[in-house]
Amino acid sequence: MNKKGRHPIHFLLAAAAALLCVSPAAADLLPEPLAAIPATVEEAIRSGEIPGAVVLVGYQGQVVLRQAFGHRRLAPPEPMTPETVFDIASLTKVVATTPAVLQLAEQGRLELDAPVNHYWPPFKSHGKNRITVRQLLTHYSGLRPGLLPKPAWSGYDAALNQIAADTPPHPPDTRFIYSDLNFIILGEVIRRVSGLALEDYSRRHIFEPLGMTDAGFKPPRSLHQRLAPTMEGSQGVVHDPNARRMGGISGAAGLFATADDLARFAQSVLDEGRHSGGKILNPETIKAMVQANSPAGKLPARGLGWAISSSAGNWSEMLPAGSFGHKGFTGTLLWMDPETRTYLVVLSNRVYPDGEARQETLRDKVFALVVQATGRPAPRLPSEAHSRSTHVEPEKKILAGVDVLAARKFAPLSGKRVGLITNHTGLDATGRRTIDILARAPGVKLRAIFSPEHGLAGQADAKVASGRDAATSLRVHSLYGETRRPTSDMLKDLDALVFDLQDAGARFYTYMTTMGYAMEAAAQKGIEFVVLDRPNPLTASRIEGPVMDAGLKSFTGYFPLPIRHGMTLGELARMFNAEYTIGARLTVIPMQGYRREMWFDETGIAWVNPSPNLRSLTQAIFYPGVALAEASNVSVGRGTESPFELIGAPWIEAEALTGYLRDRQLPGVEFEPATFRPASSRFKGATCNGVRMILKDRDRLDNVGLGIEILCALQKLYPGRFEIDRALHLIGSRAALQAIKDGQDPEAIAASWRLQLDAFHRMRARYLLY
Repeated sequence: MNKKGRHPIHFLLAAAAALLCVSPAAADLLPEPLAAIPATVEEAIRSGEIPGAVVLVGYQGQVVLRQAFGHRRLAPPEPMTPETVFDIASLTKVVATTPAVLQLAEQGRLELDAPVNHYWPPFKSHGKNRITVRQLLTHYSGLRPGLLPKPAWSGYDAALNQIAADTPPHPPDTRFIYSDLNFIILGEVIRRVSGLALEDYSRRHIFEPLGMTDAGFKPPRSLHQRLAPTMEGSQGVVHDPNARRMGGISGAAGLFATADDLARFAQSVLDEGRHSGGKILNPETIKAMVQANSPAGKLPARGLGWAISSSAGNWSEMLPAGSFGHKGFTGTLLWMDPETRTYLVVLSNRVYPDGEARQETLRDKVFALVVQATGRPAPRLPSEAHSRSTHVEPEKKILAGVDVLAARKFAPLSGKRVGLITNHTGLDATGRRTIDILARAPGVKLRAIFSPEHGLAGQADAKVASGRDAATSLRVHSLYGETRRPTSDMLKDLDALVFDLQDAGARFYTYMTTMGYAMEAAAQKGIEFVVLDRPNPLTASRIEGPVMDAGLKSFTGYFPLPIRHGMTLGELARMFNAEYTIGARLTVIPMQGYRREMWFDETGIAWVNPSPNLRSLTQAIFYPGVALAEASNVSVGRGTESPFELIGAPWIEAEALTGYLRDRQLPGVEFEPATFRPASSRFKGATCNGVRMILKDRDRLDNVGLGIEILCALQKLYPGRFEIDRALHLIGSRAALQAIKDGQDPEAIAASWRLQLDAFHRMRARYLLY
């Protein structure tokens, strides 16, 4: 691995030895998404996300794709094979622990709604007497996420003793906390009820009946030569630190398996629990397992063990209705869809070679492709219903600019040679890429593609090289690499530039800057510029924060806007063109049916993460405020599962900061102490203490006001440690920065920019389309 953590190219070239198996049944699937899977995996290897992977897709009872890519080990190089054995991490929860619990429930030996202490009496103490087995399975127990590393402990019994002595931070059924403790406890319940340790029970009653020949805990030496290590020198050792301290076995992690093992398990579940020798679960149990078992009205909804389609859960929001799945920390995924009788297995060792998790999006990309191949709607994030007291269903799906353009039979582009500025968010109402739509549009000649920050796939967090689009073979010019503006050579032989990107609604989100730069280049070249408009996810009706000082113009501040500007990109294009006298031949294709007061989840348009660290609408809502701190010396949760819902640093005292912010009684948001360790970005691998923000009412929340409150709190509590001056360019106002440093009240600071906002409001009105 080189200094940037990327895998050397000569390792990638050896991936030509990867094995491929495709069944004739694949003909029943849409071919384009399925065909895009290999290139997607290979790109993840090239970018250093993973050293290798195995992907297996089953459809209608047959394996339609079974392919290995890259390497399982890099030094010395060992190619990945379909038979590679992986540490499947948290898939242990649903492949071993959950079915074992449900088998015991079917036999009447265990009741899901019985208190856990009926089966494990020491669990009763410290306020845990009301926690049930079902609450453990759904992660609504109220227990903390994991075992505490200090004081130091070792051994299975030591882990159980710590759990028994712990007091839950929340009552059961009040909130979703994904917790390894839940399944460690379930492993002990299985042992006490069945008389067999989890590894023995699952082998006898799950793995052996299904023919999962390589599945098991603590793999024997005979399998070591086929193992994908998670760390150098870790052959056969579980990656999860708690499972490792417990001796390699827990109900939360520790299972090793191949893609073929998981395929057999998935097929049995899709066959309603049946297998050649009988059944592992009854059909009624399978059906109940993947329905909502979490408390009514609480989000996300959860199955028994499994993530199911639901608002307010990162991956759950992508799951098509009726489907279910789970992921594992080491880079694993298992997904099943009874409606189309499809399953997907993705196995990688993304933590190799140092045990640290890299930012990785391969699983979501492959998952999205497989869903599209089945003909189901493209994976969507309907956003988080818990951001209001009730979930708001869209009245009807609005039409984005690309859909309106298609309805007009592409008339504005007829006969023109076109360049398209887009990324993975450029999709029509059916989930088709704008790239593919324009490439096939009659009378339109798509000649080139341009990508913004984060690249065409929207997953890069560094400079992006130019390349080619696999589906169309068109050149993809990166506008976040060697140049951030289209060059004259890039625009050669083009008649029009088309812009189709999903914005985040904040001044410092760079897609609007890319649009402005491209408008300037198009004007200089004398070619048309066409914006396919999309919603402002935060509504286009509210304006918050200071207007940027003119002297602070940069890539994260193209125009003197408030932080929350309340405009769509089409409206911003009209403003930029007029106020900066760009002179672009501008056409905006407006949306149909859009209203300014709509939040994104009220539009009916499928949410696609606009960038790697905005993975839900809640995170996008927090972004304009919380991001104000990220240029300073704190973490905003990048490198965790909850970016922009966390803020912390090794030098912050969680209880002190949480108490200070709670005392401010800010509307629409609650705070709780948090400890987290980013896997990447600032403070990578370090333990950070701080707060987690919980969105309660998005309509009452002052997004930017929240950010100013956080900055003021950090400046007051840690005046010698918090590097507030580094936040200037994101705040965008020297006066506001100085007011924070002077200790002014945040409400007074917000009042100071009211006259600026009034002036902006009047100017903005001239360019509104909705």
